[in-house]
Amino acid sequence: MNTARLRSIGALSLLVAMAGTSGCGYFNRTAKGGAVGAAAGGVIGGVIGNQTGSTARGAIIGAVAGGTIGAIIGARMDRQAEELAAEIPNATVERVGEGVLVTFDSGLLFDFDSDVIRGAASTNLTDLANSLNKYDESDVLIVGHTDAVGTDSYNQTLSERRAESASRYLRSQGVDGSRVRTNGRGELEPVSTNDSEAGRSQNRRVEVAIFASEEYKQQLIKSNGN
Repeated sequence: MNTARLRSIGALSLLVAMAGTSGCGYFNRTAKGGAVGAAAGGVIGGVIGNQTGSTARGAIIGAVAGGTIGAIIGARMDRQAEELAAEIPNATVERVGEGVLVTFDSGLLFDFDSDVIRGAASTNLTDLANSLNKYDESDVLIVGHTDAVGTDSYNQTLSERRAESASRYLRSQGVDGSRVRTNGRGELEPVSTNDSEAGRSQNRRVEVAIFASEEYKQQLIKSNGN
């Protein structure tokens, strides 16, 4: 990461911390509850995502605790990431900061131009839900993406519908809805070119950002005497 990027993220972290006085600052240590953490993670994901080009990664970066607390969270995320990689071979599982990023090809989850979860895809989301229920100290941000084919407005709406559809499925599998937020980014955050079908296929995806909840952070702070 270059110096300019470091300065940029540092300024954003300060901005978000200041925003805590309005009730949505992720770094406000008096904040309680998973719903607060998930909502703030979504806010920070959008803010930092504008700088990093990834709302999902931005949510994880914005949730970093650092220090001893961060090390404990990171070790737990290591275990969860290893299990997810073994249980969901059709997804890409990455450790990012103190969180986990799971990426599904939209073609795996949905039929063309649809937001209905495919029957064959249900196992993948069920396995993800089982992991989230096992490691229930986390919050989740689900971000939908499309390629650049079609109008901006239609792609935006489709990405939102798909993210919400994935959220509904996870909730149907017992994941506490207060832990989950959704975001649609349409064609705004491509990871490859839209000039080829191979590139467009990579851009059509659903990302799931998993990061420690504020409630869990508070528990760790108390148990470690901070």
